[in-house]
Amino acid sequence: MHDTLALLEVTDFPAISRKPLDTLQVNLGYKCNQRCLHCHVNAGPTRTEMMAADSIAMIPDVLKARQIQTLDLTGGAPELHEQFRELVSAASALGVKVIDRCNLTILFEPGQEGLAEFLAEHRVEVVASLPCYSLENVDAQRGEGVFDKSIAGLQLLNSLGYGKAGSGLVLNLVYNPQGPSLPPNQQSLEADYRRELMAHFGIEFNQLFALANMPIKRFGSTLVSKGQFAPYMTLLRDNFSEHNLDSVMCRNLVSVDWLGNLYDCDFNQQLGIPLPSGSARHLRDLLAVDLRGEPIAIADHCYGCTAGQGSSCGGAL
Repeated sequence: MHDTLALLEVTDFPAISRKPLDTLQVNLGYKCNQRCLHCHVNAGPTRTEMMAADSIAMIPDVLKARQIQTLDLTGGAPELHEQFRELVSAASALGVKVIDRCNLTILFEPGQEGLAEFLAEHRVEVVASLPCYSLENVDAQRGEGVFDKSIAGLQLLNSLGYGKAGSGLVLNLVYNPQGPSLPPNQQSLEADYRRELMAHFGIEFNQLFALANMPIKRFGSTLVSKGQFAPYMTLLRDNFSEHNLDSVMCRNLVSVDWLGNLYDCDFNQQLGIPLPSGSARHLRDLLAVDLRGEPIAIADHCYGCTAGQGSSCGGAL
């Protein structure tokens, strides 16, 4: 696999700094029941890295100490962590909004019985990967049979009230381009998703998030192998929008890896770029340290979040 960090370190991306912290994004581990081509984490069924119990136990304390409103759980498939439900229960009891970055097929894995019902009971916001509304495109990107299971997962969530008006159970979908291109207009694409998913499968959802693919890890390596890395970076730079700088996720979010180390975002985590300030390096440091006003570590991949309509964990900016 090609390491793209050396191609990204020298950058002219504008300097930015942190606002008050409102989201703790925690990667519970790299194990996943899928192995997607666009995955910037290189997650898969053979990965064994999972967060230790002492770090899991520290998360509710950090949420309270920093008065954090949102716990954003990711992976791999975060649900595969044996303490996933315990952590969700603890955070929910604090009144914290919990987001589960769900690949949908996990709902049908052995050992995950009752997972959908558990998410609904704790009013967890589900952010579900569905890179297209057609079988051919989804299976090409995520593996044979993934589309059918994903549709079944969405229908299951709908049956519990997710995505339904007035239920308060939020179901958002995530779109990624299949190749080195920017996502289309999020609002127009969302309208297409609503029409097609309702017409063919009776599926409802709240919002669609259109995310740009980051030139790192598995996707970045594929770009290098195909000679597409430099053209893709040119595309991102040429479509840079200064307007997006104020809303990028790293302003209000801190990312935690499976070892408890802190990063400005999930992408910096995967590149191994730590927080530039020496005041906090680990989850335990957040018990005492306020990160507001501190500088954010930048590199050329930051253009991926600020190109065109912008791209963040919450979709277009």
